[in-house]
Amino acid sequence: MSGALLAIARRDLLLARRRRMEILLPLGFFVVAAGLFPLGIGPEPQMLRQIAPGVVWVCALLAAMLSVTQIFASDHQDGSLEQMLRSPQPLVMLILGKVLAHWVTTGLPLVLCAPLIGVMFDMSAPAIATLTLTLLIGAPILSLLGALGAALTLGVRSGAALVFLLVLPLTIPTLIFGTGAVGAVDAGLSAQAHFSMLGALLILTTLGAPVATAAALRIALD
Repeated sequence: MSGALLAIARRDLLLARRRRMEILLPLGFFVVAAGLFPLGIGPEPQMLRQIAPGVVWVCALLAAMLSVTQIFASDHQDGSLEQMLRSPQPLVMLILGKVLAHWVTTGLPLVLCAPLIGVMFDMSAPAIATLTLTLLIGAPILSLLGALGAALTLGVRSGAALVFLLVLPLTIPTLIFGTGAVGAVDAGLSAQAHFSMLGALLILTTLGAPVATAAALRIALD
């Protein structure tokens, strides 16, 4: 089963190399959107440090949602998705492989760019490290929930808009604990509770979202 997961992830990564502009779009949106806030609000360091965690997390969330509709769309168009459903391999493992590829091409670049955005907002080194770690834990949650939304809207007109409406409410707990961890570090408090909740959300989403996604795909292709 792990071989099927890695094979699907490798396949999607090879396909993503041929569509580099689609990979760069979420990253470009993340950097540009976050970079506009210091210009619009002003150079006041204290204000920038206060809003930085929320701005970075919201921009990362919106950037991740830009590409989730493509997780299953191309496979649905060329018939590959139907073959995956008929495969002897568990559909859940194939979905996890596609989610892994989405995280590598979308979530991981956002995590790597987070320190740059933190410097732009004049965040302290511990706060930047905490922000990066929360994104590292939270980005897979966004990919898993995004895959669920993409499956629910597969083949539906205006599916991208529906994905936002379906997925954004589900990401609110991740957003709260991700920004809360940085706020706790800035206040000189321990962020252990926030990291524990993020870890629990990651485990819960990893166990539940692929199963729900598989059911949604079967319904969409019936």
